[in-house]
Amino acid sequence: MRILLVASAFNSLTQRVHTELRSQGHAVAVELARGDDPLRAAVTRIAPDLVLAPMLTRAIPEDIWSRHTVLIVHPGPEGDRGPSSLDWAVHEGAEEWGVTVLQAVAELDAGPVWASVPFRPQPCGKSELYRTEAADAAVAAVLLAVRRFESRSYAPQPPDPRRQGVTGTHRPYHAQEFRRIDWRTDTTATVLRRLRAADSHPGVLDELDGTPYHLHGGHPEDRLRGAPGAVIATRDGAICRATADGAVWIPQLRPPRVPGGPRTYKLPAAQVLGERLAEVPEVPVTPAEAARRTTWSELRYREQGGVGFLEFAFAGGAMSTGQCERLLAAYREAATRPTSVLVLGPARDFFSNGIHLNVIEAAADPGEESWRNINAMDDLVEAVLTTTDKLTVSALAGNAAAGGVMLAIAADEVWCRESVVLNPHYRLMGLYGSEYWTYSLPRRVGLEQAARLTSDALPVGARRAEEIGLVDRTSGGGAAEFRHWTAREAARLAVSPDLAARLLEKKRRRAEDEAARPLAAYRAAELAWMRRNFFAEGEPYHELRRAFVHKDCPVETPAHLRG
Repeated sequence: MRILLVASAFNSLTQRVHTELRSQGHAVAVELARGDDPLRAAVTRIAPDLVLAPMLTRAIPEDIWSRHTVLIVHPGPEGDRGPSSLDWAVHEGAEEWGVTVLQAVAELDAGPVWASVPFRPQPCGKSELYRTEAADAAVAAVLLAVRRFESRSYAPQPPDPRRQGVTGTHRPYHAQEFRRIDWRTDTTATVLRRLRAADSHPGVLDELDGTPYHLHGGHPEDRLRGAPGAVIATRDGAICRATADGAVWIPQLRPPRVPGGPRTYKLPAAQVLGERLAEVPEVPVTPAEAARRTTWSELRYREQGGVGFLEFAFAGGAMSTGQCERLLAAYREAATRPTSVLVLGPARDFFSNGIHLNVIEAAADPGEESWRNINAMDDLVEAVLTTTDKLTVSALAGNAAAGGVMLAIAADEVWCRESVVLNPHYRLMGLYGSEYWTYSLPRRVGLEQAARLTSDALPVGARRAEEIGLVDRTSGGGAAEFRHWTAREAARLAVSPDLAARLLEKKRRRAEDEAARPLAAYRAAELAWMRRNFFAEGEPYHELRRAFVHKDCPVETPAHLRG
């Protein structure tokens, strides 16, 4: 079928639906919702069999939904209505939720139901839930609805709150009045729900020393205590704030937007507060200690048999200069351990999206900070590429993009959850790219495919990535199932009778490749391009980065998405 995806943004869910539908042979075009007339023009141009909206924050015009079947993905169970479904699910600690595909009608969220798939929310932030359990349910619901539509025999069910299994209800917009925290009386559990329901947008509007900020992210702390509301510690850019019965970690802050001013954006909390934290102690934790505790840390390290697991989890998948340096130090430490297999990657959510554009935007000299950040990424990737006494595995439970993909493929093997979406390109940010991609990407997929992947700028699903050799193995199931599968398969690698031979072959090939062309030569060539991107006049990178950070809407749908 010809399917037109209409979305407010080409976000993670829209990309995943895009890759799933294309993998099933559908012709898929995308139109960003930038106004009714451009949408009408797209419908006329494409003449779709079906219009599908995976993520939409505005209504479809009646003249479109009255002439075409338009299916809307709503992130709530059947019967749920309102614009803040997941916010309420997290806020109320719902034990079961769902995603429903409805047909567009005049009244929002009131159309006939084509599919509804339940899921169990996990104790995490709203955005992480959206990209994992909710996205899995959404894709299952979309594919079921598309199959039913294709059959031409399915009659969608009209909404009926009396029908068995209909649990949803109408809920208002989740305004700041519902998110407010009383630090004097609210327990850690309550504070966490408030913070997580607001992550990553809009954040909880609160005050620190009389100054308003939006708080982003919430993680429990098992040991530190203090006066409720006080900032009692910092760690790697995050702040720890005491609650009525404990404490929580808040990784990011965002100043409120001044009326008429530019949009504000999230930054590491300690960076925003600066000198206000002069008397607040930095309380570090080692990756190994963090793995044994209930505390916030971007890095965790544990061992199981002959396998080391270095887990990293960076907000939004972005990696600043400091984060790259800390991960490199943890990697080097892990590389000294008496293990034969080293697995890299977070337990859930993003693997990595490359350099940290928000931190770069806030720097006094964004060009110089970009240069520092890309070199720190290169140092990390080089360490992985030159590890020859262990087998390294990148385990992707969540998505990766740009330099994050290249970090992943630096490992000997890349394992992906089947739901993962990869964006192995840089050009939409006006960058040539580094992270030794000119060495590692052609080595995996060949020169022709490497050129296609980096120039087409389209997302690649995990199964397609496995077909072309970008990744080695995929596994189904949710994030927890993938983590268990990864641990089991890594343990098998560690005791494999072929392990010694594989390590010898790895050393031989690395030496052979180095003799043919040193890694330093790849790096120098890539960074020559990147220096032009960062510092030469007329380069689009700084403008594109600024638009990305400030979430400026494109005036029209990019040509590469139009199908």
